[in-house]
Amino acid sequence: MQTTRRRFIGITAAVSAAALLPTRTWAQAKTEPVVWQGVALGADAELRLYHPNRALAESLIQKSLAEVTRLEKIFSVYQDNSQVSRLNRAGSLHAPSADLLAVLNQVQRIHRITQGAFDPTVQVLWQQFAQHFSRQPNSQTAPNVQAALRRVGWKNVRVNSQHIAFTQANMAITLNGIAQGYITDRITQLLQNEGLTYALVDMGETRHLDTHKQHLQHAKIQNPKGNGTLQNVAIPVQNQALATSSGFGTPFDVAGKFTHLFDPRTGSSAPRYQSVSVLADNAALADALSTAFAVSSESEIQAAIQQTGAKAWLVLLDGSVKMLG
Repeated sequence: MQTTRRRFIGITAAVSAAALLPTRTWAQAKTEPVVWQGVALGADAELRLYHPNRALAESLIQKSLAEVTRLEKIFSVYQDNSQVSRLNRAGSLHAPSADLLAVLNQVQRIHRITQGAFDPTVQVLWQQFAQHFSRQPNSQTAPNVQAALRRVGWKNVRVNSQHIAFTQANMAITLNGIAQGYITDRITQLLQNEGLTYALVDMGETRHLDTHKQHLQHAKIQNPKGNGTLQNVAIPVQNQALATSSGFGTPFDVAGKFTHLFDPRTGSSAPRYQSVSVLADNAALADALSTAFAVSSESEIQAAIQQTGAKAWLVLLDGSVKMLG
């Protein structure tokens, strides 16, 4: 059940560190990457560290994994004793960690920038859809979410340095739309603080570390509805982060009409795009924007891009690709 849930709620990542294609590879400098692959916050994860001292790189991977474990105990929705799970269970949380407060501060800003499209209180919608389609897997209609929508809304979350509380009963949040990016940023900062100058960090979202700007990379976007990557699309990435959201990897119904990506303003989960990829200065921002853009109009996306400097690649429902920004 937990494995299914993790796959079900995880944001589909169409780009991983392994999919970044180097313009100038570190291998040409006779240094092979030290690679770790695993799972973080229910998503495939990967570290590629480029350093001539392999033992040092391996020790940095272990430090990074210890940090991931620590952060999962804060943000996970499937670890019963995580801070997010405790908040959802009790409706309040005393003495939240600095990391949780940092993410919620970012949520506040991105919620405003995206005109409410990014809102972690959509967890109650996920719960209702999951229950509906577990009982009726062949249903071609969505459940009635009007009652659930009354429990959705960032305005119903109170946050200060000592306390987090919901103002409505039976609310719940999921930070899966930003926490993977935040963890990616934390690991990138840890590696940089340890003196590493070149790495690819993917904790569900991808961040490229290249402090000397010697290794421009190009990312390919996977086909949201099939195998392989989209042709004629190569996203240049250098000291930036890339995140992709797509509902087609995690539909509720057999036909794929309803996915795990919800518009918190309407309760709809019908796909607006096949996928959305966002390039931004940090992974938390790219992660949250890709989540929000998946349910946003092109005009709303343009408005958010103007405020953040991000860029977006939309794979439209007809399979064509449009770049904004």
